[in-house]
Amino acid sequence: MTTIDNADQVGSRLRTAREQSGASLRELARRLNISASALSQIETGKSRPSVKTLYAIVSELGLSLDELFADPAQVRATPGPAPVATGAAPNGDVALDGNPAAAVEAAVTPVVQHGDSRASLELDSGVTWERLTPSNDPDVDFLMAIYEPGGASSSNEKLVRHNGREYGIVLEGELELQIGFDIEVLGPGDSACFDSQQPHRLVNRGAAQARAIWFVIGRRQSDQRNPRFDGDAPAET
Repeated sequence: MTTIDNADQVGSRLRTAREQSGASLRELARRLNISASALSQIETGKSRPSVKTLYAIVSELGLSLDELFADPAQVRATPGPAPVATGAAPNGDVALDGNPAAAVEAAVTPVVQHGDSRASLELDSGVTWERLTPSNDPDVDFLMAIYEPGGASSSNEKLVRHNGREYGIVLEGELELQIGFDIEVLGPGDSACFDSQQPHRLVNRGAAQARAIWFVIGRRQSDQRNPRFDGDAPAET
C-alpha cells in the first residue's frame, strides 16, 4: 500500500494555526507545559510530537487532527449541513434545496478514500496514523492506527485523557489497552469503546506490527483551550 506522508507539512500547519490564533511561540509552549525550543522543533519539522503532545497542541489551537492531513485548500473548511432533495431540476436532475447548482456541488464532494493514496502521519512514539476520510471532517478523527513493536500512544508509561469518545477494532497483531488500572489485550477482531476522559494508553508489546481502525468522536465539542491530560510532568515531545 502506498500512502502520502504529510509529516513535513504538519509543523508548518501548526505554526500557521498558532500565528492565526495570535499566540506567540513562548505563550503556546507555556500553555502546553513544554519548552519553547521543543515546540519550535515540532513547528519546523525537526522533531515529531508524540500522540499525547500532538493531541495537546491541536486541542489548544482548536484544530481537528483531520486538518493536519488535509490538502491546503481544505484546511479550516467545515462541511455544512447536507442539502435536502426538494424536487426535479429543469434538466431532470434532482434539485437540492431548490437549487440545481447545489446538485453539482454535492456531486463533486469526495466520498471515497482509496487505500493506495491515504495521507499518513508518523509520530515519534512508534505510531503512524493514516487518514480514512477523503476530506476534512471536523467532527470525527477516523484513522488507521499502525503500532510498530514497542509503539505506544504516549511514552514513559504515561496515561492520557482528552475530550470525546473512542471506538476501535484491531485488525492485525495485538494492542494492550490500559484504562485506569484495568488492562486488556486486544487481538484481531477485538474491539473497544470508552470515554476518552478516562486516563488511557495503547501499546504494542508484541513482536509484530499491530493495525487497528480507530475513531475519536466529540474531541472538539468541549473547551478547546483546556485540553485535559493526566500527570504533572511536562508532555513528551
